[in-house]
Amino acid sequence: MFESLSARLADISSRLRGKARITEADLDVALREIRLALLEADVNFKVVKDFVARVRERAVGVDLLHGLNPGQQIVKIVHDELVEMLGGQRHALSLGGSPSVVLLVGLQGSGKTTTAAKLAVHLRKSGHKPMLVAADVYRPAAVDQLVQLGDQVGVEVHTRPVGTPAIEIARSGLDEARQRGRDVMLLDTAGRLHIDVAMMDELVRIAGVVTPSETLLVVDAMTGQEAVSVAQAFAAKLPVTGLVLTKMDGDARGGAALSIRATTGLPVAFLGTGERVDGLEAFHPDRLAQRILGMGDILSFVERVQDNVDRAEAERAAERLMQNRFTLEDFRSQLNQIKKMGPIGQLVGMIPGAGDMAGAAQQAVDSGQMAKIEAIIDSMTPDERRRPEIIKASRRRRIALGSGTSTAEVNRLLKQFGEMQRLMKMVSGGKMPRLGGGIGALFGR
Repeated sequence: MFESLSARLADISSRLRGKARITEADLDVALREIRLALLEADVNFKVVKDFVARVRERAVGVDLLHGLNPGQQIVKIVHDELVEMLGGQRHALSLGGSPSVVLLVGLQGSGKTTTAAKLAVHLRKSGHKPMLVAADVYRPAAVDQLVQLGDQVGVEVHTRPVGTPAIEIARSGLDEARQRGRDVMLLDTAGRLHIDVAMMDELVRIAGVVTPSETLLVVDAMTGQEAVSVAQAFAAKLPVTGLVLTKMDGDARGGAALSIRATTGLPVAFLGTGERVDGLEAFHPDRLAQRILGMGDILSFVERVQDNVDRAEAERAAERLMQNRFTLEDFRSQLNQIKKMGPIGQLVGMIPGAGDMAGAAQQAVDSGQMAKIEAIIDSMTPDERRRPEIIKASRRRRIALGSGTSTAEVNRLLKQFGEMQRLMKMVSGGKMPRLGGGIGALFGR
């Protein structure tokens, strides 16, 4: 998400921070590079023009160029203006009904049905009792898809026989949600390949029946500036309260996410990332601005850890690591915990100062390196995982054969793990390790 833009802006920010004195010429060069970076990311031209003008006005207007740490202050201005462009504050869902109704609308293929299930998972984590309602009566297998997703996430799905009008499904779903004590009803509606009058009229009638607390427009972020046009068309007919931008993990530019708030006035509520049922992020403008500028997003990282990691197991692993009792069995367990947290590139990108490593980390996963490590460890006996020092030549050949890897790859893993154990032994003993022989070897440098 925003890899190219983030790399460009992080580089510009780094150069600005490193300057003890900045001239207006330096500022003009930096702003020109920022403008080009945003335009290449497919951000709306007018939004970019206004953004650059505001940054320049603030930087020159309060005479920052001649103050202390001018580079850092200009970076702060860029950060603050990015936050403002993204909407300023987090759009929290207004769930005041009994039950509250969240109406999901959008074009066909934007990801409404999957988003409905993801949102159910998100709401349940927040203490709500959601129910899904399948009111997409036009797309083949749409109801079956939602039922399958509901079974997968453990959320009840309300359906009606084939041929039942969408308005009747919405009405009966609301009645059932009320009777069964569900406090949020998520209504999945039909999409179209293009915006048409009949579809809009049906959505308006559905909204009139269920009176939604929130009407979320689901938009495919990979459509670029077309997403802005779609949002404007829907908002002209429906009281859209927020946006969900899907497929953000597949969009290298992400300009729609940066300019859709400024061009439509509609707040972004969530970002959809990946096919996993937990692949839905609450949209925090300040956190995203930090991530784009290469500052990391430690709050989102901590939340991801809290949601997916077994705390007791993690504490035991940390204790064993510091006591130099960390085994390959522990290592495999930690790999499984990390996998639960989502794409590794996203996680690394959230760590301050590590944004430029996100692409390499994800590439290591995509190229199968992580899978090979798991296969090698899984091909060991429990005793070998606990005591890797017993793995001699014949065992290494057997492990390589069982994991579908080479003996060299088994040797490399064991060597790197041995280096890590040596490093932690030195740390626990109060000694400062040589980075080249410890951490460098662990990462194969």
